[in-house]
Amino acid sequence: MIHGGTSHRARRGLADRSPRARLPIAATIALVLAITLPLTVANGQLRSGYDDAGPQTRAMQDDDTANPAFLWVRQGQTQWSTPTGTSQKSCASCHGEAESSMTGVAARYPTYDAAYRRPITLDERIEQCRVLRQGAAAEDSESDSRLSLSAYVGLQSRGMPIRIDVPPTARPHLDAGKAFFNLRQGQLNLSCAQCHDQLAGQRLGGSTIPQGHANGYPEYRLEWQGMGSLYRRLRNCLNGVRAEPLPPESAELGDLIYFLAWRGQGLRVETPAVRP
Repeated sequence: MIHGGTSHRARRGLADRSPRARLPIAATIALVLAITLPLTVANGQLRSGYDDAGPQTRAMQDDDTANPAFLWVRQGQTQWSTPTGTSQKSCASCHGEAESSMTGVAARYPTYDAAYRRPITLDERIEQCRVLRQGAAAEDSESDSRLSLSAYVGLQSRGMPIRIDVPPTARPHLDAGKAFFNLRQGQLNLSCAQCHDQLAGQRLGGSTIPQGHANGYPEYRLEWQGMGSLYRRLRNCLNGVRAEPLPPESAELGDLIYFLAWRGQGLRVETPAVRP
């Protein structure tokens, strides 16, 4: 990942461009930085991405029969009770009915895991249980199976406010996530904060810039025509500013996700959300 502005590769890429080729990038940066807006998140005025979506997108999320994410949720519901792995145990074998045992769980994640000495997301916890306790094969973070089970578990906390714990041992990770959020990076030399704090509510490419909260993942995005994890969305953002992408579940993104949850405390869980 790029720390402290653009990487050597990015600087070399800019140097190789002609002045005419560099103009769109410079113009983009100038245009973005010319727009100012109070730090709405810092002022405590939290807005979910739902609030910035169009009426048709909101209606799709509000109606479980129209929300396409529920195709994955139903698959996750089946998985919950299906024995798997070398243990031939299901999630229900240990946790019982998800509707009761998983209530409120998604609202508390990410959480600091003392054994792993880092924050861990709900999706990672589910995958740990599958691999270590059920003896199942590890799956890619964007597999339908993994997204489905995460969506089903997350659904049990829908409507509950996000409240995460930050013990003293986790503070360095929270600080690292905040630093990453404010770090300018990529060829466009932009930070997460410039878009999602300073420019939130403005328009970019015909769409409203959201505050960038993570209260609906895994979610169905119309641009993807499918479900995706928060990791996928963050990689899209890194690609958007032309930064070097990070691998799924990297330490840097784990700290960032921890900070995003802390930053969005009080927002309600919307899993599975629908976004443009």
